[in-house]
Amino acid sequence: MTPPRSVGAVVPQTAHFDEPLQLRSGAMIDQYDLVYETYGTLNAERSNAVLVCHALSGNHHVAGHYDSDERVVGWWDNMIGPGKPVDTDRFFVIGVNNLGGCHGSTGPSTVQPKTGRPYGASFPVVTVEDWVETQARLATRLGIERFAAIMGGSLGGMQALRWAITKPERVAHSIIIAAAPNLTAQNIAFNDVARQAILTDPDFYGGGFYAHGVVPRRGLRLARMLGHITYLSDDSMAEKFGRGLRTGAYRFGFDIEFEIESYLRYQGDKFADRFDANTYLLMTKALDYFDPAQDAGGDLARALRPATAGFLVISFASDWRFSPERSVEIVKALLDNDRRVTYAELGSRHGHDSFLMDDEHYFRLMRAYMNNIALEIA
Repeated sequence: MTPPRSVGAVVPQTAHFDEPLQLRSGAMIDQYDLVYETYGTLNAERSNAVLVCHALSGNHHVAGHYDSDERVVGWWDNMIGPGKPVDTDRFFVIGVNNLGGCHGSTGPSTVQPKTGRPYGASFPVVTVEDWVETQARLATRLGIERFAAIMGGSLGGMQALRWAITKPERVAHSIIIAAAPNLTAQNIAFNDVARQAILTDPDFYGGGFYAHGVVPRRGLRLARMLGHITYLSDDSMAEKFGRGLRTGAYRFGFDIEFEIESYLRYQGDKFADRFDANTYLLMTKALDYFDPAQDAGGDLARALRPATAGFLVISFASDWRFSPERSVEIVKALLDNDRRVTYAELGSRHGHDSFLMDDEHYFRLMRAYMNNIALEIA
């Protein structure tokens, strides 16, 4: 049964592109597919489109559910739908699986037309700039020249920021949530530890594990466990698990004893069942490479000068991975260019994952900002 205020059952669609894509790395992809979903109705002026960019492990399934399994609910279903902050009664919302992904868009697990084998490790490194280019091609295919808003959290927020710089004429508003203008050394270090867990898994086979009928589960599991720790705050972990023991007493061994151990291993196993190891490597490298100021001599304000959109930037006080100070760097660089910016630091206790959580103040802010966009295009 479809819950109230849901977009209901949705069906993914596939767009095929024969136009070669020159990647920032210098590599070329001759043809590729992008899988996407849409919610709501595109108006006659084609002015109410909202692009939702996904984070590291996300995909195109943003809202609603599948008829085949109603438990597979979109990852931002609490935010997007009829009457929700991003109201699909007013906006035409698009979710797209990024190039290099493992949920239908062309990526490492895709069979190459030329060889009849999966790309594996031969799939080229992709960047946020490459994703913006492919998303722009999809938008053009759908008849959308200018988005009412492009939004995303974490790595999705970085894509929203890149859109505003690279294609300013196509973005009316950029909504950047729990993101940063680049990764700190600590964040790059976390990503490398996660990649090393995968690369050194004996079942990885240099990225060619598909041919061996195995999955580098141990590496994926460790990578996810590490990542998950960084997505939560110490307070939220203490509140949820504390030092709780599964059996109520120490057993003086190395099996699971604490509730937090059980939770992390469960999350790691679940992730290994649904995600591709090569895609995980690509997504974390895209995070590492993102740095729009690099091409402007390290000057973020100069890098953001082409942007003309209105901006909503949101951070969360308990997010220690992408701290509010990193969002303020974006805000300051935009203000240095006299751009229109709304900024809020919210007090959620959920760490980096706050951008996915129900929170009254967060949702009220998003609703108000989106209402103003709706009035602009009315």
